[in-house]
Amino acid sequence: MGLEVVICVKQVPDVTEVKINPETHTLVREGVPSILNPFDEFVVEEAVRIKEKYGGTVTAVTMGPPQAEEVLKICLQMGADKGVLLCDQVLAGSDTWATSMALSALLRKLKYDLIICGLETTDSSTAQVGPEVAEKLGIPQVTFVNKIELSEDGKKGRVTRETGTGYQVMETRLPLLVTVVKGINEPREPDRSLASGKKIDRLTASDIGVDEKDVGVDGSPTRVVEINAAKPRARAQLVVDSSLPAHERIKLIMMGGIQQKEGSMQLDEGAEEMAQKAGKFILELI
Repeated sequence: MGLEVVICVKQVPDVTEVKINPETHTLVREGVPSILNPFDEFVVEEAVRIKEKYGGTVTAVTMGPPQAEEVLKICLQMGADKGVLLCDQVLAGSDTWATSMALSALLRKLKYDLIICGLETTDSSTAQVGPEVAEKLGIPQVTFVNKIELSEDGKKGRVTRETGTGYQVMETRLPLLVTVVKGINEPREPDRSLASGKKIDRLTASDIGVDEKDVGVDGSPTRVVEINAAKPRARAQLVVDSSLPAHERIKLIMMGGIQQKEGSMQLDEGAEEMAQKAGKFILELI
């Protein structure tokens, strides 16, 4: 069949090493230990499996600083055929809208039948870039995908997506963009020998024909005004008076130590009796 599969991956800061620029309120990436976005490991694996089953090529693309080339090397070591790094200072500070603007411009320069993205990234967790790219390219999209099948002629896709209540099976034409969930496969270990002789191209904003006003901080309609560290909840220890009867101690444990207020009504009956008492109590208040 010879499918052209493009995967969008991202280098993210190690979660234990996240640093924020105090002036721009954006993530500091230069010089910070980084890894391949954990969700994207499943992206690479799924793309390589599709290539092995249907034939074709896998191109890995990413946008980021020069060090982001490292995640493309991992993709090549897992079986991708080539990599493209979109690297330009004007892209720094892009929000999801500006990022999708740049990536869609890059993808228009490439051949693709299927675009696979991770569900989200660990540095922002918005799950917006994949769908926004599909919208800008004008192609169908399916999110939360946990199974991908393609027709023999390579013109249609049949995908299964997770929902809050079960699963949906959808059929759509190609080209298609999907975002995949973690459980879709079991990623293989990178093999350095597989990257030998494979090429990584580096492109700039001007190479893909994107206007500087549409990317970076200037092209980002959202702004981070303030960032505050989450305060951990204080731990509370419940000490139950051992002189209380057993049933009172059990009640206190189940209620987290909250004492019943004086004069309050406690309902220990069945559902019907409790409803009747509650209704009578409300009527008395009217």
